[in-house]
Amino acid sequence: MSTQSAPDPKIPVPRGPLPILPQSRPARMVEITIDGKPVSVPQGSTLLDAARSIGIDTPTLCFLESLTPVNVCRICVVEVEGMRALVPACSRQAEPGMVVKTDSERVQLSRRLVLELLASSVDVSTAPQLQEYMRRYSARPERFGEPATPAAEGERDAAQPGHHQPPETGAATVAQPVKIDNKLYVRDYGKCILCYKCVEACGVDAQNTFAIAVAGRGFEVRISTEYNTPLTNSACVYCGNCIGVCPTGALMFRSEYEMRQSGTWDESKQTHTDTICPYCGVGCTLTVHVQDEKIVKVTSPLDQEITEGHLCIKGRFGWEWVNQKK
Repeated sequence: MSTQSAPDPKIPVPRGPLPILPQSRPARMVEITIDGKPVSVPQGSTLLDAARSIGIDTPTLCFLESLTPVNVCRICVVEVEGMRALVPACSRQAEPGMVVKTDSERVQLSRRLVLELLASSVDVSTAPQLQEYMRRYSARPERFGEPATPAAEGERDAAQPGHHQPPETGAATVAQPVKIDNKLYVRDYGKCILCYKCVEACGVDAQNTFAIAVAGRGFEVRISTEYNTPLTNSACVYCGNCIGVCPTGALMFRSEYEMRQSGTWDESKQTHTDTICPYCGVGCTLTVHVQDEKIVKVTSPLDQEITEGHLCIKGRFGWEWVNQKK
């Protein structure tokens, strides 16, 4: 019985022909008009994509490229000829022949009113982008009176899980206290504008942990853990992706919060350096924020193709050992 000898390991086995990928079909282009300018965008593009393609800066708060649009802030609304209501540019897809106005008097009034309502109901002192929009549209939240207090976490809800009792008629709303229940980040829902970004990042768009959700109805709407349980007893894995997407500082690194409280936080003195996370082989890009030769927080670029700005607990919070003196 003849046997066939194995190939000599010193002689490389010739490779077969490389597979040839079929050519992708060119995307169908959609022709629309934005602010009097003809624009051609691929089918499926949103009005926000189309506006940005010609350099129009459309304001957004609840929108983020790496998250599913939820259309709640309504600050990106634009006017489409022939439509009764303003439409959200972040999710409305371009259709052939659309005539869009992104800065009409009606659009400016709507955006100004949204900003005034937000700034009259929550603390926007740590929301620089929102403040910039307020200056752009000359928003005056003070005309709605003294700032309202955000909804409080229901103590009765926590005492009786699953059973909600509305507050007594005429009872004053109590603001939520700052929640400091762990060593990594702080929750200050007095700054929350209910943009839902944190809920989306904690859910199917990034972490798939579902530790937080929207609770309550009407004036009692708030971001909360299940049954209002403390964060340390929830499903939270402390990835911090909710912090990374929060536009107002309602969710904040504890290091940043404590420095702000002591008056030592100064972004003008901070340097930003990109590096690769050393904890595993995924290769996430970290942006290290340094002040006075100490790391004060770590973020990740949104355009980072591996994780699109999302990190795990090690990448986002595992830097304290660097600051320890030997």
